[in-house]
Amino acid sequence: MKRPQFTPEKSCLLAVALSGLIIGALLLSNLIRSVDNISSFGLCSLASAKARAAADYDATPTQLQSILHYATSKIVPQQSLAEISVTFDVLKTRSPCNFLVFGLGFDSLMWTSLNPHGTTLFLEEDPKWVQTIVKKAPTLNAHTVQYRTQLQEADSLLKTYRSEQLCSPSKAYLRGNYKCKLALTGLPDEVYDKEWDLIMIDAPRGYFPEAPGRMAAIFSAVVMARGRKGSGVTHVFLHDVDRRVEKMFAEEFLCRKNLVKAVGRLWHFEIPAANVSHSGGWFC
Repeated sequence: MKRPQFTPEKSCLLAVALSGLIIGALLLSNLIRSVDNISSFGLCSLASAKARAAADYDATPTQLQSILHYATSKIVPQQSLAEISVTFDVLKTRSPCNFLVFGLGFDSLMWTSLNPHGTTLFLEEDPKWVQTIVKKAPTLNAHTVQYRTQLQEADSLLKTYRSEQLCSPSKAYLRGNYKCKLALTGLPDEVYDKEWDLIMIDAPRGYFPEAPGRMAAIFSAVVMARGRKGSGVTHVFLHDVDRRVEKMFAEEFLCRKNLVKAVGRLWHFEIPAANVSHSGGWFC
């Protein structure tokens, strides 16, 4: 994830907007849960149901910390408010859910806060950066990940991956799949064992030749999404699609037919499970 540069005026406006988003998410979450609770009681129990709902669904500590952070900090996320809102709109309908984020940064506290009572897990390549962010927000669930690729290999990987059977749509898997270089083999068990409802790809770094690039993150997100056993689609959000490699790998693996929204430098895909997606051929 790129280290941000800040304009004071834009930072202030975005910080206020983010605080509003988090407060709105909190109110919406509480309202939905309160209505669900109240509907299970008779009208005579309305007052007690309201009191119980208020007690059960107070703001989480992370939400309160996030509101305070963004209301007082000049350091804000890389994504624009319009881009953030794309993911937020999905979280409003799916939270609490399982949300996997490639990247750790100044937006991480926000993403965790927008998924209250759900699981939000961050994967980051730089151990020192993990320490920096987690020191400021110790409630974040973050893990360091090692990548086997470099950005300068992107063209070669795209040309040759089809020659490896374990990279094919019908054979691909992640844990222990060392033959497919695009497969992320060293992730924490929690990543492999959970089924992810949303996947955000905003890392690893991909702006100099020796950087890992996002090729393996994109491929692995698709493999996880296609292996989904639960109902519905997997929502995949890819940032920095203005860059050649991100766009090229998105069109190869995430597929234009699955693209449902494009805002700024963010593309939103809805990936169906393999048993309901198009059979035959390769990923797209």
